[in-house]
Amino acid sequence: MTAGRARHNGIARWAPVVAWAAVIFLMSSRPGSTLPGGFSVGGHVTEYFIFGVLLFRAFRCRHAASTALALALVVGSVYGITDEFHQNFVAMRTPDVTDWGLDTVGTFAGAVAAHFAMEWRARRAERTP
Repeated sequence: MTAGRARHNGIARWAPVVAWAAVIFLMSSRPGSTLPGGFSVGGHVTEYFIFGVLLFRAFRCRHAASTALALALVVGSVYGITDEFHQNFVAMRTPDVTDWGLDTVGTFAGAVAAHFAMEWRARRAERTP
């Protein structure tokens, strides 16, 4: 792989991660009363599920699957902590350890789902002539 192609591949993998992190930040910046439906358990898990998928894809580009899973989980969980901390400074929002736990569960579920989806695609491609 050429250096230019590797750079493009890295940007293509990491740009969605950065964009989704910005979406999470912007959602956390909204005052509590302006969030749709009070942003339920499902909202946290879904938001971070997507983040987990994107993180796994980005890390898998250069790491083994087990390492990519671990890195995605750590980065997603730490981002969840910073997201909860950020809510200290937003009107009608407070940090919540339960929300952080849901964020971490969502990240893990997304990373695992991405891992299995990528494995399935690879096996399917091997069988296709």
